[in-house]
Amino acid sequence: MPDLLLELFSEEIPARMQAKAADDLRRMVTDKLVAEGLVYEGAKAFATPRRLALTVHGIPVRQPDLKTERRGPKIGAPDAAVQGFLKATGLTSLEEAKIQRDPKGDFYIALIEKPGRDAIDVLAEILPVIIRTFPWPKSMRWGARSGKSGSLNWVRPLHSITATFGLETEEPDVVKFSVDGIEAGQTTYGHRFLAPAAISVRRFEDYEAKLLAAKVALDPERRKDAILTDAKQLAFAQGFELVEDQNLLDEVAGLVEWPVVLMGSFEPEFLTTPAEVIRATIRNNQKCFVVSDPKTGKLANKFILVANIEAADGGATIIAGNERVIRARLSDAKFFYETDLKTKLEDRLPKFEQIVFHEKLGTQAARIKRIERLAAEIAPLVGADVAKATRAAHLAKADLLTEVVGEFPEVQGLMGKYYALAQGEDASVAAACEEHYKPQGPADRVPTDPVSVAVALADKVDTLVGFWAIDEKPTGSKDPYALRRAALGVIRLIAENALRLSLMKAAASALAGLSVRPTDAQKLPSDLLAFFADRLKVQLREQGARHDLVDAVFALGGQDDLLMIVRRVEALGKFLDSDDGKNLLAGTKRASNILSIEEKKDKRTFDGAPDAALYSLNEEKALAKAIGEVKAEASAAVAKEDFAAAMSAMAKLRPPVDAFFDKVRVNDEDPKVRENRLKLLNEIRSATRAVADFSKIQD
Repeated sequence: MPDLLLELFSEEIPARMQAKAADDLRRMVTDKLVAEGLVYEGAKAFATPRRLALTVHGIPVRQPDLKTERRGPKIGAPDAAVQGFLKATGLTSLEEAKIQRDPKGDFYIALIEKPGRDAIDVLAEILPVIIRTFPWPKSMRWGARSGKSGSLNWVRPLHSITATFGLETEEPDVVKFSVDGIEAGQTTYGHRFLAPAAISVRRFEDYEAKLLAAKVALDPERRKDAILTDAKQLAFAQGFELVEDQNLLDEVAGLVEWPVVLMGSFEPEFLTTPAEVIRATIRNNQKCFVVSDPKTGKLANKFILVANIEAADGGATIIAGNERVIRARLSDAKFFYETDLKTKLEDRLPKFEQIVFHEKLGTQAARIKRIERLAAEIAPLVGADVAKATRAAHLAKADLLTEVVGEFPEVQGLMGKYYALAQGEDASVAAACEEHYKPQGPADRVPTDPVSVAVALADKVDTLVGFWAIDEKPTGSKDPYALRRAALGVIRLIAENALRLSLMKAAASALAGLSVRPTDAQKLPSDLLAFFADRLKVQLREQGARHDLVDAVFALGGQDDLLMIVRRVEALGKFLDSDDGKNLLAGTKRASNILSIEEKKDKRTFDGAPDAALYSLNEEKALAKAIGEVKAEASAAVAKEDFAAAMSAMAKLRPPVDAFFDKVRVNDEDPKVRENRLKLLNEIRSATRAVADFSKIQD
């Protein structure tokens, strides 16, 4: 079957837009093809700074013929309805229609046959629409063509369109269409400087090979591999190691069509500036990589750049230009850093009195005071020194007002640590200045120093309680204050440090420090706890655990010790993976279902202890005895927080429960016996609730 080659050749496309644009092009074209009945075999899209390209393999030569039936009016309907039906279906008379028998009456049915069109004609129709409606985040309208103002919005001026369609064994046809005066053809262009001449292409394999010969690496993954390999080899040859940066690699690969890796240097005196500042300066301003000395692990006064040209002088002029700019930028960074060191962190704090954190939550200064108070309360619970935790919370935000953080926001916290150490603060206090923001994502490191943990928890709990108090909760996909991330951060801090902490008490304490009063202050901690439950489900699901087990544990009520919840969920999951667990779950579910039916029928519950005098069968007596023993044993194990032992106790219920359902008829003819047996079933449900609400567990 034929293949499609499509290229949209333009001025430079911003690197950050290329990957999504390529994916959008593939999705839009293939979705349209499928909608038109042209089911393809495969598709792949590519992007370089000056082009989007797409190849779609195995497209049928022609659309299938379509036969559809359209229901019309009833026999005997008014003439106007009949005429409308004939006009809409293209029939000349009712004699061409069929009659469909129906209990509501007989209806006219038109059989409409729509012959399929050639795929190339369909492409000529859909491609210009896709180009005109392409979803660029930002686009522009430019210039004029043939005396007419341009009407196409595109990310940058579009110069040419290549569109061919045909079999591999034949000369492909050009898909004939035009957009804003640009006629589709089979001409593209190579590298802007190294091979700018026009190139005639036929199909994708020919197109990719000719571009490569014209110094254009079409596939961004190929460009990334080339940059990474050459950069590592160049660094190694000079006795250094490349400091890898995936995000920078992705961006740089979108800036060049023919990557050429070069190395430059800067004066060693700049290495007195923190390594992260040097790296941010070189990365943000020149899109260059830094290298380190493998002997010391510290940065070297070298950098690696990626050019888009093979220069006649071997890149000397390009290197010199980059060195000149980097030297100036590093000089600024060094000045900012040295200027910041002249002012102590606490001397910056008064400025926070004039900086509003949120109009309903007060100033940043007020927030710092809240975090200090909360950190002091949390510190003993996590094994932290109260004075150090309070001091760290006092200084943690101060670096936001420094020159370096103002220039490079991504190093906030980190610079706080450097400045705290420089002014002689305790190492734990300095570390907390950096680590109180952590973890900021699922892959981020979790602090372990108790002082850092105390301040990190205080910071996140204050954020969550504050925005909950003013009813700024996440809704749907919207979470402007990153509250989901804050909740996951609290969960990871507690779970990975094995901390015993009552979330309800922490939330209540944070709420007490707010100047704003929520509408329902008593409900806020429990409402926030439900949010933590949802976040915990996400966290455990990512680790392979079942979210319904979280529901089963939280359903017991009063569960706000996340560490114990996690351990209980883990033990419950292991238990339910065993035969005893699976069978006990089935028996408990059966008991709950019977109870639900009978409670609904009798309009009552069957609470209360069963009457042992009414037990007439050994299976009843055995179950009652087992329930009493298991409930006591499981409750004692839970009290000791030995959840594995609690599950082992639960396993002892399986044989008597199985025997009860095999031998005992619950709905006995004697009303008193029936009621007693239903109460016994309720005892099964009650006994299992010592560890979890089994009704919340999915089969």
